[in-house]
Amino acid sequence: MPLDPYFVADCPYGPEGLLLDEVLRIDRDESLVVARMPTHDALPLTREQRVHPIRHPRHVSGGLMVHMTGMVAFVHAFYVLDLRHHDGWIGYGGRIHSARFRSLAKPGEPLTLECKGSQIRKGSKTVLARYAFRFFQADTLVYEGDQTAMWSLVEEHE
Repeated sequence: MPLDPYFVADCPYGPEGLLLDEVLRIDRDESLVVARMPTHDALPLTREQRVHPIRHPRHVSGGLMVHMTGMVAFVHAFYVLDLRHHDGWIGYGGRIHSARFRSLAKPGEPLTLECKGSQIRKGSKTVLARYAFRFFQADTLVYEGDQTAMWSLVEEHE
């Protein structure tokens, strides 16, 4: 499904930082979301690469892929955990347990980003979530990771 304007408006990043164009799957029972990320030469960091056809071909930056773990985790928080940024919820990565770059993702074919909550601990003002990530380009696994994030309810103080 195309991105819901309410979801986009609630995201702590604008569209140029969100970098997703579609949510492909939401499975609350499996604690799983899948989203799509277009890839092109003008992506942040990718556009700044000094390309060499053999030694350094243009590719989706590994740093950008780590950023995208946060964006797809936001999809999970919104659709699976029902956390809303406008209600005061914000999440930050706490630990990257593992990050493996399996293959270069080249601009052109979109990436399919999978995010599965493997351990979720909910409190009244915090949610600790451990996530398993798998990013594919077509049938090729390009990234997999295991990370922990903390979601906190931040109340306004006057």
